[in-house]
Amino acid sequence: MECKVLVCAVLLTLVKRVSSEDIQASLNANASLPCNVSIPGDKLDSSLIKVSWTRDGSGVASFGEAAAGIKEGFSWNTADFIHGDFSLTVLRASLRLQGEYECSVSLNATTLHTSNVTFTVIAAPSLSVPQRWVVLETESQLECYASGFHPPPVSFTWTRDGLVIQPPYQVEGERTPDGSYTAMSNLTVRASREDQNVTFGCRVSHEGTDQELDFQLNITRLPMARLSVVPSSSKSIPLTLYCDVESFYPQKVSVSWFQNGTSLPDPPVTHQNPDRTFRTRRYFTLSSEERQKGGMVECAVNQPGVVSPISASADLDKVDPQDETPALTKSAKAAVAMMCISIVLAFLLCFGFSWRRRDEKQKSLIISGVILPPRVTVGQKGRVTVSIEGRRVDRVQTLWFLNDTPIFDTSLTASEKGPLLTSRGGMGYYKLHTRGPLHSSGKGTQQLISALTFIPQISLHKGAVFKCQVSYIGKDKFVEERVSEKFTILSPPEVSEIQLAETGNDPEVISMTVRASHFHPDVITFRWFCQGGELSPVASQASSSPRPDFEGFFSAFSQCKLPRSELEKGAAKVWVSVHHIALKQPVTRETRGFIKRPRVSEVVNATNSSDQSLTLGCEITDFYPPNISVTWLKLRDGEKDDREEEVMEGELWGPVQTHPRLFRATATLKRNTAHQEKTDRRGGIICRVQHSSLHEPIEREWRNGDTAAPSIPPLVSVCWSSEGVGVFSLLLKGGHPKAKLLWTAGGPTFSPLVSSETEEMGDDGQRELRSVCALERSAAPPNPTNKQQERRKNKRAIKTKAAVTDPDAEGIEYIDEKVDGENNISRDEDTSSEPEDEDEEESDREREDNPGALHINRVDLRTGPGENEKEKLRVCVEITHPALKLPVYRMWTGEIL
Repeated sequence: MECKVLVCAVLLTLVKRVSSEDIQASLNANASLPCNVSIPGDKLDSSLIKVSWTRDGSGVASFGEAAAGIKEGFSWNTADFIHGDFSLTVLRASLRLQGEYECSVSLNATTLHTSNVTFTVIAAPSLSVPQRWVVLETESQLECYASGFHPPPVSFTWTRDGLVIQPPYQVEGERTPDGSYTAMSNLTVRASREDQNVTFGCRVSHEGTDQELDFQLNITRLPMARLSVVPSSSKSIPLTLYCDVESFYPQKVSVSWFQNGTSLPDPPVTHQNPDRTFRTRRYFTLSSEERQKGGMVECAVNQPGVVSPISASADLDKVDPQDETPALTKSAKAAVAMMCISIVLAFLLCFGFSWRRRDEKQKSLIISGVILPPRVTVGQKGRVTVSIEGRRVDRVQTLWFLNDTPIFDTSLTASEKGPLLTSRGGMGYYKLHTRGPLHSSGKGTQQLISALTFIPQISLHKGAVFKCQVSYIGKDKFVEERVSEKFTILSPPEVSEIQLAETGNDPEVISMTVRASHFHPDVITFRWFCQGGELSPVASQASSSPRPDFEGFFSAFSQCKLPRSELEKGAAKVWVSVHHIALKQPVTRETRGFIKRPRVSEVVNATNSSDQSLTLGCEITDFYPPNISVTWLKLRDGEKDDREEEVMEGELWGPVQTHPRLFRATATLKRNTAHQEKTDRRGGIICRVQHSSLHEPIEREWRNGDTAAPSIPPLVSVCWSSEGVGVFSLLLKGGHPKAKLLWTAGGPTFSPLVSSETEEMGDDGQRELRSVCALERSAAPPNPTNKQQERRKNKRAIKTKAAVTDPDAEGIEYIDEKVDGENNISRDEDTSSEPEDEDEEESDREREDNPGALHINRVDLRTGPGENEKEKLRVCVEITHPALKLPVYRMWTGEIL
């Protein structure tokens, strides 16, 4: 008894009030309500303790009393009481178990501990969108319900394809009898065709968690309804009505019939329209008694989601009059009148057609399709032809187009054989031919052949079509138009020799490369072969794909690898076969054995003071096989266009083997400087090296004497003619060797021009180099028709020497731009068997008789942003010379007239 009193005295000092706690639990989950007391000592005698739990003043659990126990839905562990743990467990938490719980612990009627716990149950909402039907182009309300949640509030957000269309907002909701809450959110939408198959979402946020319900709209398209009656021959038989319902969606639809507001029984059947809507016609037959009643008959169309059905109505007294004498309606009278008028018009038309039949027969034409050449190859003339047959082909004219651009005869101003250049960006060479009228096999018919000769250019004709419009002379409207098919422009590849090189990773493997360039189209095949060796080379699968250049031509290469030992045997023969659609036969390149290109140094000189001789030397290294040839050439006055003469006193030391597969040699030349002629003191020497690995010889040049820069004037001279053609000139004096000049012109950017240079000796004994460039400036593209007329009137050309000597001379006339130098290649014979006419031959002879004609360049400038604002014309000449470290530029700037 004394021990019990001592324990009580100790515990009384530990009595403590604890502040209230908040405990939250999910719905249907177990929750522990804490109640802990710290008691010193090992164990506490449970017989002295009394514990009670109450909820909102009502007892839940008690211990140590006569009526001890615990209610259903709660549990605790009495074994933990001796450790001071009096916690209460709530089983399967529900909303009815929420409330303020109080835990009281006492010892011998003395309260040791009291604590309050606020227990709250969290219930997540369940989402639903009951109504998903909306009407097309009509405002509708979408409702999203969040039910069964606790505690409030919740936040609603609406999305469309993941994008927020209505920002979040909170809703408190309404309490339900079971203690949970229900909330609702509205979204006003005006459904359109774009909303079909679009995903909408209702997102609800509650107590830090988000739930989203995704759904798609069911869009209803309102129909058009029309009520009609099936005419009947007698008033005593049943009357059939039908209701046309069109342009509705979805397919499900119901039609109800009413007479004077009273529902009538119904039938079915819908049909789908091309626009995926549906249509149906519903019939209803009125009995004789119902027909006699008369009044309003209504056809009502019901659809899902539509509150007010669409209806159509008719008055039986109007659509089915009971007593009315038969008479023609207005529509019947109009039909009779139209029939009479049609008969009269048909008679007049037949008479007119028969009257003009003879004339139409005379004017009828039989026009063939556009006949293309079998092969269209770059640089070779092709011809397209159209044949026209009829009785009046002598009055027919043709007009040719490239795509939608008219084609004019350019053979008078441009020739594929002449030495002159074509205008940059021009239409190219075209020659129009017309033969006929020729007698045809038909009775009284004649034939006219219209043809167009052209030189294919990839930049102009790739993917293009030719059009031929046939019309009568003096008529603006063409009779027929013929369009050719798209044709493929062919260009055979230029195939290089096989180039051998050591691979960087493994010097014992030799890489063989062959290149094909300037071909079109881009499909090309390389096939490698080997003979005489044990190993067969394998063509690289990663050969570079054909790549186009700025002119539209393609280039590609292929590689093959072999061990060095196979090539050094000398018996291994490797060749490659190149296949392309433009080649009649494959192109073959072959190599035998190992080959390495030589390295040639610059020519060095050394002077022997004893005999006043000059020794020139050139080192040749790293070549294989050892067979090599060296030739020394002398240049008179040091100009490239002077004659070369061979020097016989050259010597070759070697070849000397420096490696099992490499050789070197030294070429020397001795000259006696005392016997050099005065005229040769400014000359030069060329060392020319020839080897089996070289496509062209390697040359190294040595000059006797120092280089000197020419005298360059500060300004460019220019003289303008009345026709808008200017002659720009620049005079360089002295200098050695000859300087190089490049003329360019343009607005913001420059384009290279064609110039002419002449060289003479001046009065002061100095060499004079005069460069002349003719330029025609224009702010608009040239009109081929006007140019053609000017060239027919004026076929005389300005001579280069006359323009250089005196650009201001009177009576000088100019010719237009000519065929570009790039086109001055050999042409194959025309694919057509028809000969060229005499005008073209005369034009070609005229160009060949004027080799000194000065080319006139054209620069087209565009207007600026303003209508009156024009770009300035700039002309620039670049002078380069070995004595000049940097090029020298002279520029002229002017405005368009």
